[in-house]
Amino acid sequence: MNLPEQPSGSEPPARPSPASMRASDADRDEVADRLREALAEGRLTPEEHAERIDVVYNAKTYAELEPVLSDLPSQHAPQPRVDLRKEQVPAPPSPQSPRLVAVFSGVERKGRWLVEPTTTVTCVFGGVELDFRQAVLSRGEVTLSVTCVFGGVDIVVPPGVRVVGSNFAVFGGTDLPEDDTTDPDAPVIKLTGMLLFGGISVARRAVGEKRGRSRNRERHQLHREHQELHRQHQELRREHHEEMRRLHRERRGERRDARRDRLRELRDERHHGR
Repeated sequence: MNLPEQPSGSEPPARPSPASMRASDADRDEVADRLREALAEGRLTPEEHAERIDVVYNAKTYAELEPVLSDLPSQHAPQPRVDLRKEQVPAPPSPQSPRLVAVFSGVERKGRWLVEPTTTVTCVFGGVELDFRQAVLSRGEVTLSVTCVFGGVDIVVPPGVRVVGSNFAVFGGTDLPEDDTTDPDAPVIKLTGMLLFGGISVARRAVGEKRGRSRNRERHQLHREHQELHRQHQELRREHHEEMRRLHRERRGERRDARRDRLRELRDERHHGR
């Protein structure tokens, strides 16, 4: 059979796209079967199923059938599964004593530990180190009550934690970092208690961040200042004892002079009485 010759220089007619090709009755029946399965699985309501069935049997091309199944899973593609298992949450750390005492010694608490609503720290001629970077706060605001006499407390907090100081200091002080968050719901560590010739130093570092050399120099400087304060305190005690002894000697001399005067008066009275 001879085909009609194409005019010279003309392009062949473009082939129609698959979506624009006409659908057969078998194609419409296959789509209708898919819709019935979706209705049985609960993916479609009866009203939605009826609407789509009408579209299917009125469709003339594949392009009109495709939107009917666009939001339904394919028969050959793996269907997504809903994982109802909850994400495993690490167990809370075991509770520890809310009281830390360092007398002529050192105490530290770091890693993953449970911070009670109130933690009491007593430091006498000693040092305490508290690392809150991996700690679990029992509530949004916890209190750290510190009683420090001739000692120091070093605290490390992670970014995003607000530290508020409301403690009382005599010949001592508290070094707090600036707030790095404006979130009103940020965790809060509140410092209370009394410092006597002692200090609290708070640093903000992320987990894994190492302390710099400057921080070590500051700590050594603080230790030297504590030693100097201790020496001044001992000197004040010696001066106080010397003053008390002097007053005691003066009072003893005054009492001795008073007894001597009284005896003289008694002798004079007896002499004049004769």
